Amino acid sequence: MASLLARTPISTARQRFPILAMAVTALLATIAFHPATGLAATADTACGTPLTPEETAAIARLSDTEAPAGSSLWQLEQAIDRHRQITEILVRHRDLRGVFALGLDAVEQAAVLPLQRDPASFDDPEWAHRISLELLSRFLRALHAEFTGAPAEPHWAHYFELTRRCELPPARVAMAGYDAHLTVDLSYSVAAVGGTAANARDYFRIVDSIAQQGALIVDETKAFYGGDLGPLWRFYFVGEGLDAVLGRGVATGPLLRLADAGANVVIFANGIALQDPAAAPAVTAEIDALWRGLDLGFDLLSGLGGL
Repeated sequence: MASLLARTPISTARQRFPILAMAVTALLATIAFHPATGLAATADTACGTPLTPEETAAIARLSDTEAPAGSSLWQLEQAIDRHRQITEILVRHRDLRGVFALGLDAVEQAAVLPLQRDPASFDDPEWAHRISLELLSRFLRALHAEFTGAPAEPHWAHYFELTRRCELPPARVAMAGYDAHLTVDLSYSVAAVGGTAANARDYFRIVDSIAQQGALIVDETKAFYGGDLGPLWRFYFVGEGLDAVLGRGVATGPLLRLADAGANVVIFANGIALQDPAAAPAVTAEIDALWRGLDLGFDLLSGLGGL
């Protein structure tokens, strides 16, 4: 059929296949093309008011991680500024794709930037700049894929899928973003910038500064999206409510290890292990099992009303 239509003038095709022609016309009418790239874009809304074509184009442009040459700190500052502009657009529409971006922007402004701008904060400031830039860039690339119609990595594709399920609590959706960002992207960021045990102090300074802003993330999410992130946030970082997951027999081995050793320890160790070619396949599988296990835990706890 496709080859026949390719050889048939449109007017003739309309006459011979009227129902198909109407269906194709309707389909084409629903596809929005990104004006800058020509790529088919995703839906202009995800459980919020629709974005304008100009806003969709702006997010695609701002999420492009190709940046002019400059110091790693300057590139990080530019990436944080672009992310803030994206967040403002999404939150203005209460678009659920912004529910994770809102918390991320809050900690970038309150914790990451002040720390990164103080060279005395780190043993190796350059390494610290690069890991924060790498981590944020991974989310920007996921946003760029979402707003240009390109495929996203599985953990981010799952997050964006949840942003279109309007019946879900906003906190549940947000935690899918934190799970993708921290459980997966942070480990791969450690590996990408060649993290070693010598970088451990700088790594923990960064993640501790973020963890100290947990209340800010919870407050911002509640204020703008009406979601109570607190119970699921505590589950992620301290394993609170793990017994509810265990009681249903769904907790994975990696999830138990994360609860026992602490999320940030496991994430950093996985990032180092990813750099070992012999260990990488097993670590990759563990990271995949970990984020999926956590996501299932969020589902269960959310269904129980939090914890």
